[in-house]
Amino acid sequence: MVRTASFDRDDLVTRARDLFWRQGWAGTSLKDLELTLGVRPGSFYAAFGSKDALYAETLDIYAADGAKRLDGLAKENGPLGTLKAHVLSFAGSRPFGAAHACMLVKTLLEVQGRQGDLAKQASRLLEEMEIRFAALFSAAQIAGDVAKHHDPARLARRYQSDLIGLRASAERPDVDAAELAREIAAGLDALQN
Repeated sequence: MVRTASFDRDDLVTRARDLFWRQGWAGTSLKDLELTLGVRPGSFYAAFGSKDALYAETLDIYAADGAKRLDGLAKENGPLGTLKAHVLSFAGSRPFGAAHACMLVKTLLEVQGRQGDLAKQASRLLEEMEIRFAALFSAAQIAGDVAKHHDPARLARRYQSDLIGLRASAERPDVDAAELAREIAAGLDALQN
């Protein structure tokens, strides 16, 4: 008789994502995962294959959640308004997870040179988000909210860098992340010139 899994796999992957996000790849042991997910070693390997395979899956859902958030904001705002709302959503809060700092950036910094496949995946997912930002800047140009002389790809790279800096700074208790976010959002208005 075939045994069926008695757990919600999506819930386990989300809980693993939050653990990895807080503790990092190296800081999360197999024992940590087993305790957090409530699974035995055999069940863990049967469900996920390996720690690296699970980590890769959590990076994908982290990026997908970020894309969904951005798409949700786009339904309520124009392109430039979406970019402003997105940066403001990181102002001193943890909008969808375990830490302020971006999990993709944390991964890239931590595993570069040690876990090549995970580093490449994090880099690719960051690039995909940058492409989304560039599309929003391009749409903002079409709407007349961003002057035509600006390069949407360069604006997207700068915007992503600003977000990374904001989210890293928000980890510090002495930094007013809301003020930084408002400054970044206000800077977007200057792109009309």
